[in-house]
Amino acid sequence: AGDLRFIIGAVKTNSDLERLADEAVNIVQKAEHLLKMPQLKPFEIIPDMAAIARGMVRDSLRAFVNQNVELAREVLLRDDRLDSLKEKVAEVMSVCMTQDPSSISRALDLLLISRYLERIGDHATNIAEITIFVVDGLDIRHHADQKRLVRRP
Repeated sequence: AGDLRFIIGAVKTNSDLERLADEAVNIVQKAEHLLKMPQLKPFEIIPDMAAIARGMVRDSLRAFVNQNVELAREVLLRDDRLDSLKEKVAEVMSVCMTQDPSSISRALDLLLISRYLERIGDHATNIAEITIFVVDGLDIRHHADQKRLVRRP
């Protein structure tokens, strides 16, 4: 059963990697557009989100390759942080657009970039969940009670 779970996991991981790459392309397109315009303001949340997402992808892939459930669980814990940063970007950009209507285009691009980064984190989370399935045979994707087990002290 473990070999079959690994094959299923590898196929699903490949799908998440393809979608993750699509999100990366979207980020590049928005970044290219932003580079042609004046900078909105120093904005550190997006680079923080990028660092978290990058780490989640790296660690989810390491967890899958090494069948490391503990590392996969750590990835799952980081997803909430990425989600909260995306909400923070939305709050800041909403204020920015209200105060300066000329910033709407740039603010929307930053909002979309934060959304793409959050989705990259979601794909990394999927890979971590797949790892747990492959190693433990436990499908925690849609079970909040199972995910609570992840948050061990």
